[in-house]
Amino acid sequence: MPYQIDPKTQEIKPSSNETYNDLLELADELPDSSPRFVLLSYPLTLASGRQSVPYVLLYYLPVNCNPNMRMSYAGAVELFRSTAEVNRVLEIQDSEDLQGIEEKLKGED
Repeated sequence: MPYQIDPKTQEIKPSSNETYNDLLELADELPDSSPRFVLLSYPLTLASGRQSVPYVLLYYLPVNCNPNMRMSYAGAVELFRSTAEVNRVLEIQDSEDLQGIEEKLKGED
């Protein structure tokens, strides 16, 4: 589920009530120039055959986003990571980076 920082209140709120079951659908919904936090629980099978469902925070920070928004998200990422109780933060700069998430998750377990 994607989250955004409300520019007026500086609160982190869901940007939609949508829960995505497909990374391509999520990629289509990420804005081109606005950061987002995405909590991701992604089931996968590791090379050892072991099943894993890592719970990670995707920190979506497009290259062309507003500098003020960039600073707000950079200041909030650790708080959100701690509040959501995730162990890992993966930063992505483009929605196309979601295509490689499974490999990143397998490589870090």
